[in-house]
Amino acid sequence: MAKTVAIGIQDFGDLIKKNLFYIDKTMFIKEWWESGDNTTLITRPRRFGKTLNMSMVEQFFSIDYADKGDIFEGLSIWEDDKYRRLQGTYPVISLTFARVKETTSENAKEQIRNIIKRVYKEYIFLKDSDVLTEDDKDYFDSILSDNVSEVAVTISLNQLSDFLYRYYGKKVIILLDEYDTPMQEAYVNGYWQELVAFTRSLFNSTFKTNPYMERALMTGITRVSKESIFSDLNHLKVVTTTSDEYSTSFGFTEEEVFNAVDMFGYTEQKDNVKSWYDGFVFGKHKDIYNPWSILNFLDTGEITAYWANTSANSLVGKLIREGDRGIKEKMELLLKGQSIKEQIDEQIVYNQLDNNETAVWSLLVASGYMKVLGVEIGGRYGTKRIYELSITNLETLQMFEGMVSTWFEGVNSSYNGFIKALLDNDIKSMNAYMNHVTLSCFSYFDTGNGVAGLGPERFYHGFVLGLLVELQEEYIITSNRESGFGRYDVMIEPRDTEHKDAIILEFKVHDDEDEESLKETVAAALKQIEDKQYMAQLEERGISKERIRKYGIAFQGKKVLIG
Repeated sequence: MAKTVAIGIQDFGDLIKKNLFYIDKTMFIKEWWESGDNTTLITRPRRFGKTLNMSMVEQFFSIDYADKGDIFEGLSIWEDDKYRRLQGTYPVISLTFARVKETTSENAKEQIRNIIKRVYKEYIFLKDSDVLTEDDKDYFDSILSDNVSEVAVTISLNQLSDFLYRYYGKKVIILLDEYDTPMQEAYVNGYWQELVAFTRSLFNSTFKTNPYMERALMTGITRVSKESIFSDLNHLKVVTTTSDEYSTSFGFTEEEVFNAVDMFGYTEQKDNVKSWYDGFVFGKHKDIYNPWSILNFLDTGEITAYWANTSANSLVGKLIREGDRGIKEKMELLLKGQSIKEQIDEQIVYNQLDNNETAVWSLLVASGYMKVLGVEIGGRYGTKRIYELSITNLETLQMFEGMVSTWFEGVNSSYNGFIKALLDNDIKSMNAYMNHVTLSCFSYFDTGNGVAGLGPERFYHGFVLGLLVELQEEYIITSNRESGFGRYDVMIEPRDTEHKDAIILEFKVHDDEDEESLKETVAAALKQIEDKQYMAQLEERGISKERIRKYGIAFQGKKVLIG
């Protein structure tokens, strides 16, 4: 009989004691411990079991669980006598930054202070021991106070390690879950630089200049560049999604998934489960499934988007929405099920995300939204790597389509009205709806690096992605492709060529020096369609000139004229 699936339980002991469904990942403990690495950072996409594994590690090593080893009975790690003796023998400092999602630097720092205060409260008994001096006790009280200094906070985990070492006579294990959540929020909310110095000092004190630390384990989604916050941590062992270490410790293998699917009586759904939830690749290990979606599927029996809907995906949405033409054109290919070839750098430089396309694709791969299909090695010294990337699976494809739809959420009726008017050849309504959409959304697409003149281009390419999401079942949408003697802006080709018209859209920004009015700009756009023979591609496919409609769309600031 299949065990009960519980959603959202992140306490390892609670899961085991209640005899809930669990796929055994305890051999991660042995692999990590025998690696001998001093400080390990493991990056994996969200909802991949990082927090549950950190809880498992804490409850295995912590002295607080010295008499609770029975929760590991029957699991792989407990078969090794050496590890049964190791359980419950170390002082452990465990904390998480998962909830540090603030809009200002000061609030983020205050959240981190409060997290460290809670850790100190767990060890309040140290104040009653004889291992702390009066000065130590005063420092302890200062951390618990409301006016603790920033400097005191940055050395607080180092000091607590010292206190615990004196009390237990053993160095501590430090566990930090979701270390990069504050970094992502800092970038999204514009206070990255303000948080970097604080975080660098905290991490340096905690993980490098800490003689009382036995080992440390950190998890996160991204590998933030060493230059940002890890510049002093030369001994840091980083395990990313392209590393072979721990490749099956986070996420479910296909064998584990299919065994569970059989156990719960959903055998006939295996192909759907694979299409929707497979696709993650860690190191050389392919066919990794995201646990969150699998658990929800086992619980409900329904195939739908679970993992992709657990977050607002604000950072991903911001990067693509505000991205330049290159990013949006490649997203167009990806949304059509094609792949792209890009360089990626696993060291994410957040302050380069606004103007570095490589950083954007690197973040999407690290976050699990893109998968690596293959790698080409090139360059003079064989060090250049070009990765073939695609959207991970059907679930992430649906997430991207939903994300594009939300760009026009505030003006949804006008946006849909424009599309209907476009298909109906109602130019008057097209003008009315488009002007409302641009007035409301124009700057929304151009708040990235603020380069003058990019507004129309960023908006137009975002608009094309919206057309793609809305119309691709009945039309083939392409943009910036060669046809005739030039490159058209947007081509909307019907799949049903017998009953529906094809459409060519040419976007132009009004030139004050050469054009007196928007009407002249529209005329220039239409003339370009004719002069460059953009209709050639459609005519080659058997669509007559009479079935091809052409529109010039002229921009002047947020004003639009269509003709």
